[in-house]
Amino acid sequence: MGAFQHFDNEKAHFGVKKTIPASTHKKVVALFLDRPPIKGYLDPSTLGRAETIDLLTPEGERRSMSLADVKSVHFVREFTDAYDLERRTFLSRPKLDGLWVRLRFRDNDVIEGIVSNNLVDLLDAGIQLTPPDLHGNCLRIFIPRSALVEMKVLGVVGVARQTKKESAAARAATASQPKLFNE
Repeated sequence: MGAFQHFDNEKAHFGVKKTIPASTHKKVVALFLDRPPIKGYLDPSTLGRAETIDLLTPEGERRSMSLADVKSVHFVREFTDAYDLERRTFLSRPKLDGLWVRLRFRDNDVIEGIVSNNLVDLLDAGIQLTPPDLHGNCLRIFIPRSALVEMKVLGVVGVARQTKKESAAARAATASQPKLFNE
């Protein structure tokens, strides 16, 4: 009984038992400028923090790739043959909050998307982009800086804007309303 008591004291001394975190690996397709794409699983928190990315293929093989060779990493719903985007540009002004950008890659490929309206996020080693087709297989894209030649901001989305006409009309509407309690 003395040994069990000693074990209980040790457990109390070390605190709560640590649990293994749930799997954070997401389905991705890594696209390259000069070779075929690779499907696999990736921990998104590691993107942009190192010069390489480690991918676990569906067959269980670990593949390490240089970030300089990667064109983009597409986070996908399912591994299908249609991993690339159906639409590469928005059909009209997007409704998501953020910066509407157009990116041009080293191979002159062009894509539009929404990035966070936070300049600190843009200082990382790459860009996290929401693609134009929100209902497609691709949910999000990570693009390393080394793959880009140009990034243009096309608009700021989600900011309340008022034109002179709208503000004058709003003032006229409130001026014509009767005041409560003779204010």
